[in-house]
Amino acid sequence: MSKEIMNLAPANVWKHFYALTQIPHPSGQMREITEFIVNFGKSLGLDTRKDEGGNVLISKPATPGLENLQTVILQSHLDMVPQANSSTNFDFSKDAIDAYIDGNWVKAKDTTLGADNGIGMAAMMAVLEDNTLQHGPIEALFTYDEETGMFGALDIRPDFISGTVMLNLDSEEFGELCVGCAGGADLNISFQYKDDINIPKGDIAVKISLTGVRGGHSGIDIHLQRVNANKLMFRFLKEAVQDYGARLASIDGGSLRNAIPREAFAVVTIPEDDCEGFFELVSDYQDLFIEEYRNIETGIHFTAEQVELPKTLIPEEIQDDLINAVEGCQNGVVSFLTDFPGVVETSSNLAIVKSSEGRIDVKILVRSSSETKKAAACSSLESIFSLAGAKVEFGNAYPGWDPNIDSPLLSVMQSIYKEKYGSDAKVKVIHAGLECGIILSNVPGLDIVSFGPTIKFPHSPDEKVEIASVQKFWDYLTATLKHIPLRKSIGIIE
Repeated sequence: MSKEIMNLAPANVWKHFYALTQIPHPSGQMREITEFIVNFGKSLGLDTRKDEGGNVLISKPATPGLENLQTVILQSHLDMVPQANSSTNFDFSKDAIDAYIDGNWVKAKDTTLGADNGIGMAAMMAVLEDNTLQHGPIEALFTYDEETGMFGALDIRPDFISGTVMLNLDSEEFGELCVGCAGGADLNISFQYKDDINIPKGDIAVKISLTGVRGGHSGIDIHLQRVNANKLMFRFLKEAVQDYGARLASIDGGSLRNAIPREAFAVVTIPEDDCEGFFELVSDYQDLFIEEYRNIETGIHFTAEQVELPKTLIPEEIQDDLINAVEGCQNGVVSFLTDFPGVVETSSNLAIVKSSEGRIDVKILVRSSSETKKAAACSSLESIFSLAGAKVEFGNAYPGWDPNIDSPLLSVMQSIYKEKYGSDAKVKVIHAGLECGIILSNVPGLDIVSFGPTIKFPHSPDEKVEIASVQKFWDYLTATLKHIPLRKSIGIIE
């Protein structure tokens, strides 16, 4: 069904987006998509470069007569978040995304669509290819592995790009101009132990599954109070251990640090005599979860099935420490911005809890637009897991993007939007992480605005992009390119 999207307008953007859906490009698998973009630039006869990390820069000269406009950097990231429904056997390392039209939206069958950031990439490709457009000098910057740690942005060096203004095409609500975003930090937590091979005599094994919740982007959707599958699973496990003698054999919850976990699975052993009561407890918790989240979630499934006995168990003291730490750790919104009502300032996402032989790993992403509050949230989480005996390490910290309300680029874009659409664009600061702050820290002085089409539920299989907004996004982008401020030595276009 994917090819039907090529009939949508603007055709020059959708044809490139379709091509991108056919190339596997989950985070960490950049070789094929990078080669595709490099070959695309070279096929147009444009100067195409790749840095040591894997960022790609394609430069296009100005339209004759517009050489005095500042060089504008168009920027999107190459990777997509690989999330699929458990009912599908989709392999992101080799399978093409099956995109389809559903009314006013484009979606993907059972997987993330990759509109984040594929539409931005497709628009950049369309600009590079179209020789009828009016624009100054352009540098199209494609960064790698944004979704798992902003690695491409972190690698940008000042001598790789020469532009002085940048349009980041990774925002997800048309009509909004983003001028600031949160920074982030990873917490990598581990419990290590020797497996306990003494399974209590007379125990049976039960697999508990929590599925069917919506998940979503841990920045954009964190304020929506959606279920975190890990938190609910451990809430249940605490009572199961205390009242039914359950022993934890394994845990597997969540898959990506920047996605709200949609599924969690645990294997426990319980005394066979408590089997009936235990299964009733699972059913009661399903009813409880459905009731508590009745206005937020519609598909919660919390089930149990008897399985073969495991070979080993997690030691009881490690099990108890893990359960207490996960139960007690802060998850979701920590604080809101006072200057931008309704915008999250600080949050944490308990993204992954996974056991393997002799080890349990817990991964959390903390976001904040305040460096001091980000540090405070990290310290709080470090304390609770350290008290539980875990090893806590920090990694992949990246800065936020401080708002620049006096931006000349922003002023130009506000004027264009007002003229085209008869209303004011909303100037926003978002809680999701954008590469803008990192690139700005590496290349000081850039004037940056982020915008994009309307994309709903990124980082989940419910991801969809509004068709009409893609046309508006393209029209707005091409209009903006004609009115980029003049070089600073000459002044600013009014």
